Amino acid sequence: MAYSDTLKLVVGDTLPQLNFTLKDSNSAASGFTLDADDSSTWEAVNLTSGTVRLRIREVGQTTVLSTITATLTSAANGQCAINFPSGTWTAAGTFEGELEYTTSGGGIQTVQDFIKFKVREDFD
Repeated sequence: MAYSDTLKLVVGDTLPQLNFTLKDSNSAASGFTLDADDSSTWEAVNLTSGTVRLRIREVGQTTVLSTITATLTSAANGQCAINFPSGTWTAAGTFEGELEYTTSGGGIQTVQDFIKFKVREDFD
């Protein structure tokens, strides 16, 4: 499975805010010719009336530890933001997250690549 760059955090962190733009690799953005290897040519997914969630689990495990609902910052342009609620990072370890988009009609589309998190213990 492919991963994004690893985000390094500390137990108890609630920042940074993560910002995402969900795009459709099968549709060209206006004014572009679709290139499957160039995400700048992909059309943004219209998230209006939908929900985006980040689901987090420890690497190698199947139990989802946290599900965080994103704030749609520019739904028509596929943009959303995620803030970590207090209590998200309670233990050190390596974690992976997936972004899942649910339409208002109940359809689900999950981003193929995982987001990787490496969390270390806090000094306190």
